[in-house]
Order: sequence, then structure tokens, then C-alpha cells
Amino acid sequence: MTLTAEGTRAQDATSPARTDTHCPYCALQCAMTVTAKAEVAPRDFPTNAGGLCQKGWTSAALLGSPRRLTKPLVRRDGELRPASWDEALDLVADRLRSIRSERGADAVAVFGGGGLTNEKSYLLGKFARIALGTSQIDYNGRFCMSSAAAAGLRAFGVDRGMPFPVTDLAGADAVLLAGSNPAETMPPFTQHLRKARAAGGLVVVDPRRTPTAEQASLHLAPAPGTDLALALGILHAVVADGYLDQTYVDSRTTGFDEVWHAAAAWWPERAERVTGVAAADQRKAARILATAANTYVLTGRGSEQHANGANMVSAWINLALALGLPGTPGSGYGCLTGQGNGQGGREHGQKADQLPGYRRIDDPAAREHVAGVWGVDPATLPGPGRSAYELLDALGTESGPSALLVFGSNVVVSAPSAGHVTDRLADLDLLVVADLVLSETAAMADVVFPVTQWAEEDGTMTNLEGRVLLRRRALEPSEGVRTDLELLAGLATRLGFPPHAFPADAESVFTELRAASKGGPADYSGISYERLRAGEALHWPVPADDHPGTPRMFLDGFAHPDGRARFFPVEHIGPAEPQDAEFPLQATTGRVLQHYQSGAQTRLVDELNDLVPRSFVEIHPDTAARYGLSEGELARITSRRGEATAIVRCLPSMRLDLVFLPFHFAGDERANLLTNPVLDPTSRMPEFKVCAVRLATAHTAAEEAS
Repeated sequence: MTLTAEGTRAQDATSPARTDTHCPYCALQCAMTVTAKAEVAPRDFPTNAGGLCQKGWTSAALLGSPRRLTKPLVRRDGELRPASWDEALDLVADRLRSIRSERGADAVAVFGGGGLTNEKSYLLGKFARIALGTSQIDYNGRFCMSSAAAAGLRAFGVDRGMPFPVTDLAGADAVLLAGSNPAETMPPFTQHLRKARAAGGLVVVDPRRTPTAEQASLHLAPAPGTDLALALGILHAVVADGYLDQTYVDSRTTGFDEVWHAAAAWWPERAERVTGVAAADQRKAARILATAANTYVLTGRGSEQHANGANMVSAWINLALALGLPGTPGSGYGCLTGQGNGQGGREHGQKADQLPGYRRIDDPAAREHVAGVWGVDPATLPGPGRSAYELLDALGTESGPSALLVFGSNVVVSAPSAGHVTDRLADLDLLVVADLVLSETAAMADVVFPVTQWAEEDGTMTNLEGRVLLRRRALEPSEGVRTDLELLAGLATRLGFPPHAFPADAESVFTELRAASKGGPADYSGISYERLRAGEALHWPVPADDHPGTPRMFLDGFAHPDGRARFFPVEHIGPAEPQDAEFPLQATTGRVLQHYQSGAQTRLVDELNDLVPRSFVEIHPDTAARYGLSEGELARITSRRGEATAIVRCLPSMRLDLVFLPFHFAGDERANLLTNPVLDPTSRMPEFKVCAVRLATAHTAAEEAS
């Protein structure tokens, strides 16, 4: 077994009884095979080209693990105890009926996840709105992709994170990565950047010198929360230095004059004073992007997870439009989706304001179409509900839900201001969690349902490039474990619905999803399991059975009625919570190579947990010395919302005013005890990426507290 330059292992697998499937983790959805002995091996596929990262290689570790859940758990006398499926389902159905009868349908809420299959996302949205009649449904993708989705919708008229195949990047001479660290978050992706690296055209925008930034031809390190000012400075340089693609702007866009009115005031020297990025480097970035034959601008969570995240992404889209990139063969703009089904998960109804096919729930025509598929009166469909954090914040309050059903999410660790969210969960009358392990959220539940893992079920995922993939069942699930679809079907029948209304078979659900999405922006109606089994590469929209799919969008026009893309004027405003004398540092959060999301799964994989067993805080050595901290010591990081502990790592590459914490850990090591829940006004995305903090040694903080 060997390790490649991209940090992935290459190995030939020869064991029998293989099933072709895809990795359970990130949106790259690397192809793999699973054997009957629950062993994984990479499969040659466009996204991963035969490679896997450490998480992919160890993804089978939990399939037969004694740490997984195999029986429903019901809380009795304060403790979770094993119960039968019938007992647990009957209990939940009875409690849901009672709560709805006493307080109305919106007293029950549903929280989903960006890792759920398309079938689960679809059926969960239908279950919430039909079986429960509630408007109170959202999902953790609101914490990941909503700002890029909002910016993409207003620029292009449709949101598909990457509107071209990832393999197109292999032909790029220049790529700008803003707020993304794929060398750790999706290592096989970096092989597609080889040409840009070799040509001196890889530009990375990140306040930290990440493993991705280490590979960059040009690393731009703005102060946290100032990406928008940097984008304006580079756009100014593009125009001032004669690189504006005037023909493209005139023929394919609208609104440039308003955007230039804002950018004209952001000459690179002014942007340097705000961002700390040298004006010369801003001009160099403009030159690299403008003079390359094939150029891409890509954004990630670092640009999105801000109180003005939608505008930050719009600033980078404006730059891409000024350079004539979107909808141009060999160039473009894209967003690197994070969660495994982060794209499909926001298309089919588990988001508060959406119906299947990426339709708006407040659109009368959309309501009529979906209601027709569901066989109900459109007037009975609820309207838009609360966004993810607003929903969590309302739990257990007088006007908020008193019951919550959680599927595929671990909000005790992943939500901003996590201590407050934990308190809100504790005030619920009923908390129900479906999970494969006893996550920190499941541990608080009144009822926990054990559900199947990725290799034990069929379903489709939509990867970062909008390609719909078939994840196949390779193994029989453990006795006592059911799929999320079977769980929803079991609850629905107990709530009085006929079995056919909520089918438990994945292909049957997908057939219904096809009909519900037909004619919508994300049209899956021409996709079938048969076509996917045959190996067809189907990127949505696929509006007919004989349609080849749409791997490259916008080549002939954008999705606005006039076919033109929209520039959107934006202004820099900075972080919602600036530093001050009490909290003089800024904290930012992110992922590490060995762990994924809240860590509920990867922390239970010994090989991964042995490498990074605890949370850490990266600090510049001079900053550490100023606060009496040293390498390997336990530090306490405090914000206005809470405090977390982490092991000190001193890095000379860190900014003096910045600390970094991974968000994968539990208990008092939760980085999200610190983060600011202030929301973007458009996307309702919380500001995960920057908050004001102070540092102390753990023993000093304990002494002060006593």
C-alpha cells in the first residue's frame, strides 16, 4: 500500500464479491468497492482517479463496530434503555399526536442533514409537511452551503455548486481557491490542480497557511472576515490594468456599472490597509487570472460562513464575471460543496423554504405541482419555516417547537453557540434522533433509532459537480437496524397514512422524487436507477429519459429570463464581532484531514482518532508567549458565548491576531461553544469563521473561576 503526493493511497484490490459504491464522507464522493468482508478499495472514477483519503480508506471500520447502535433506545428513569422497534415507534407516534393536538402542527420540528441520500432528503421533507403538517424543517446544510447557494441563484438564476465536471479543472492554467482547503478536506481533489500548480497559476486565499496554501503559487492571507474587500481590490486591479472582458460583460451580463461604482473606491492600496494583503500581490493575482488561457474561481466555506457570506461569495462571482469565466468552455466559477450530499440535500425539500426540484415553497405553481404528486390540496402545504439556527434557538420556548426529530445531524457539536443550543434541546418535551452511533445529540434524546450505514443501503447522492451517483447496498445491515426510509414509513403508518404514501424502498422513493422534481430547476425526471446502474454520467438537469444530462451549464445562456448573468453590487462591512480590549484575538474554525464534520463517526475510528485524539488550537509562538502558553499545554479559549479547551500548537505561519480550532470534538473541546450565531440576512448562514476571543492557560482560567 502506497501514499501518493495527494495524500491518498493506491492499491489493487483482488478480493471477490465486490460492490461498486461511493465513499460516505465528502461531496467529492470518491468511487470505491466494498467486499463481502467489509473491506474497501478505491475504484477508478473521474473525481478520485483511483485514490482515497485516510477517511475513505477507514470508512468500513464502523460497519461491524461494537460501537454502532443496533437496538432502539428509550429513556426510562433518566437513562436510555433498549426497546423493541414497535415499542419505540408507538411511543414516538403517540407523543407526536399528543403534542400536535395540544399545541398545533408547528410544535413539532424536523432537522435533517447534508449527508442524507436524495431519497431520505425527499421523504423527510414530505414527512414533515404531509405526515406532520409542520413548516418547521431545516437541515445542517444551512451551516455549509446556503451563502453560496444564495449568491449563485442571484448571479446565475440557478444554484449548482460546480456547474462543470471536476475533471475540467485539470486543463486549467489558473485557479483561485477562496476559503477552501481541499488538501485536507478532500485530498483526491488536488490532483485536478496539477496543471495550474505547474503553470504558477494556483492562487489560494486563506488567512492560514494551510496544506493547500503551501502548494500555492501565490498565497493571499487576508485578515479574517475581509475577503470581500480583497475581492474588490482584485476586481479594481482587473479593470484598472486593462483585463476586463468587455465583450463578455456587454453580451452576457447585466449590472456591471453598479458593481464598478463600488469597486472603483477599492484600489488595491486601500484594500491592503483593510486586508493586510499587499497591493502588489492583488495586482499579481489579477494578472495571473486574466492572462491564463483557462481560469477558474472556486469558493468554499471560508468565504461563506460569515454574517455577510452571501455578499462575500457574490464578490468572487463578480470577479469571475468581469474576467468572462462563467459559461465559457475551459473556464468558470464554482463552489466546492462540503457534505457528501450537500448539493442534492438542498434540492429536494428538507430546507425550510424549498420543495423538491429546488422549487420555492412560496411559489403557487411549485406548490400545485408537488401537491399533485403527493395527492393533497396545495392549500394544506405549510409555508416557509425557520432557518436552521433560528429553529434550534426557538426549541422549547413558548412560541417554538416542543418536539424535534433529528436525522443525520449532531447539532450539540456542529451548531454555533453550541452551549445555548444544548440548553434548548434540554428544554424539549420530546427529542428523537436517528443515528448509527450514539452521537452527543443522540445521547440527549428521549428515543434513539439505530439506522443503516452507507454500505448497508441503496440510495443516490449528488456530488459537488451535480452528478447523481448510485450508492449501492454491499452488506446486510446488522440485526435490529433499519433504514431511515423504513423508520419514516413506520412512523407515517402509525400516524394514519397508507403504506404507499411513504414507501420504504429507495428506488420507489426515487421514482416519486423524479415526478416531484419534473420541470423544476433541479430536474431529475430523466434519471433512473436503470440508467445509473448502466454507468451513465448524469448531471442535472436531466428533463427526459433520453436526455444526456447537463455536465456543463450556462454555455448557451444563464437561467435568468433574459439569459444573462447578474453582477450584484456589494460592500465590505467586516466581521459582526470585532476584536476589543476584552477579546483581543480572532478565532476561526475548520476541518482537519483525519476527521469529518462533528466527528461522531471518525472519532470512533481508532486509526483516525489515534492521529488526532483531541482538539487543538493553532497560535503564533509570539502570541502564545504573550499569554503564557507553550507547545502542548492546555489552553482555555473564551468568547462572549462560552469557553473551550484545546492543546496548544505553535505555528510561525499563523497571524499574530488569529487562532484556529477544528470543530470535530465534543464536550468542553467544542469549538462551536465559541462561535457567533449572528446570521447572514439573505442565506441565514451563521458566522462560524470569525469571532472575538481571549486566551489563558487552563490552570489560570480555573484559578480565576474559583
